[in-house]
Amino acid sequence: MGLLKNDYVLAFIWALCAGVSCVFGFAPFGIFPIPVLALAVLFALWQRAGTPRIAAWLGFAFGLGLFGAGVGWIYVALHDYGDMPMLLALPATMLFAAFLALFTALAGYAQARFPVANGLRTILVMPAAWVSVEWLRGTIFTGFPWLTLGYAHSDSPLAGYAPLFGVYGVSLMAAVSAGLLAYASINLLRDPPAALRGTLSLAKFSRGVRIPLLILAALWIVGAALRPIAWTQPHGEPFSVALIQGNIAQNLKFNEDALVGTLETYRRLVLQNNARLTLLPETALPLLRHEVPQNLVGQLRDHALQNGGDILIGVFERDHGSYYNSVFSLGADEEQHYRKHHLVVFGEFIPLRPLLGWFINDVLNIPMGDLARGDKLQAPLDVAGQHVAVNICYEDVFGEEIIRALPQATLLANFTNDAWYGHSYAAAQHNQISQMRAMESGRMMLRATNTGVTSIIGADGKVLQQLPQHVEVVLHGMAQGYEGLTPYARWGNAAVWLLIVLMLAGARSPRNRFAVWKH
Repeated sequence: MGLLKNDYVLAFIWALCAGVSCVFGFAPFGIFPIPVLALAVLFALWQRAGTPRIAAWLGFAFGLGLFGAGVGWIYVALHDYGDMPMLLALPATMLFAAFLALFTALAGYAQARFPVANGLRTILVMPAAWVSVEWLRGTIFTGFPWLTLGYAHSDSPLAGYAPLFGVYGVSLMAAVSAGLLAYASINLLRDPPAALRGTLSLAKFSRGVRIPLLILAALWIVGAALRPIAWTQPHGEPFSVALIQGNIAQNLKFNEDALVGTLETYRRLVLQNNARLTLLPETALPLLRHEVPQNLVGQLRDHALQNGGDILIGVFERDHGSYYNSVFSLGADEEQHYRKHHLVVFGEFIPLRPLLGWFINDVLNIPMGDLARGDKLQAPLDVAGQHVAVNICYEDVFGEEIIRALPQATLLANFTNDAWYGHSYAAAQHNQISQMRAMESGRMMLRATNTGVTSIIGADGKVLQQLPQHVEVVLHGMAQGYEGLTPYARWGNAAVWLLIVLMLAGARSPRNRFAVWKH
């Protein structure tokens, strides 16, 4: 049954509120059932939408709530630190959320246009459309996969699917769960008097409600059973690490008057620890590599040699007229470099420069806003007896790019400066994303950040240690290298795409075995 015209506004409000509530499933809140329930509401609304156009508008309303509430911290970067006037920063943030909401609108439209046999749209087609569009959002225009549904389940039973299918596979399991809930709820509401009389044993009623809930329970039980499986094996002995959180305010980071204080802060914090591997965050030293004072380089190198290890330092580099966001090593091994490959649009490079260059140069104040890309394939850094796959800030949002370093890499290290987003939820959401990368790869993840979240994440995705945000402090801990490949590291996203194709093919089949659910 389609929505009546006077129900449209109420349905859009429901979709908008469901999208907003979805944010509470992600860090720092972590109430992972909420996104499943929120998506079940959207799926139920889609089921009653009546036309693809209405389904698209409902998807847009849901996305507007999700992204408006979930990535509103973009405003902090634009206004507080990018010096964009409020009258420009606020509409820009809203337009960005609206742009992202176009993808959820596309999911609504696509599922409504898909011809389905046996009424399996809610259980198979809607989840498949949702995850397909999530992948598209994480790929097109260099990609923005933030708030992918799977990240909300970094600590849920569904996380057991991450080493097999990656974050999009976890999203698919969560979306199927939402579809099963929506389907069961629709069937329950079709005959409320029977439900009130307790006649749940009616044949039709039991098929429409009990079977979806049983499958839902099985889906989560299997995920929980997969969670403890170790897909990779330890490599070498545990070793000491120190992750330095300098807490340099973003408005001081590139201030020449504060430079001496910044260098002294990191020098002091490094020399106070005796870890075998020390990590300084993204662009910790706000200089070009060749500009870093040689006496400081010598002190840091000598200290690393004294500890029998290495230090990894975030810095900028210039090479043949191009500038790079980089990490370099000092210590027992020869100096090595990693250069960031996946850059942030407008933050680190300017697309269509002749047309849009003014946006960075005249409207935003972003230092080093037009960087060059490092090579797509870069060897892990050989430091502290390990092969460390470095990723800088936003790069760890892309799971298929991280696994390029496997199986050579024995450890993952993320170097981040989330000070751009102040005291918002961005840093906590980012840390949750790193949990997923650890599970997908079967490797520990070390996160060295300027203002937080600095953490040590186990190969199973669990946060072992974590620093409070916005304080100057060093995280001392132990790390362990790993070898071997998870199924996801072998297959990438191919496996989840196979599942999506099978789901859509199953929905189209006139002989579908689930036809008994049909009302």
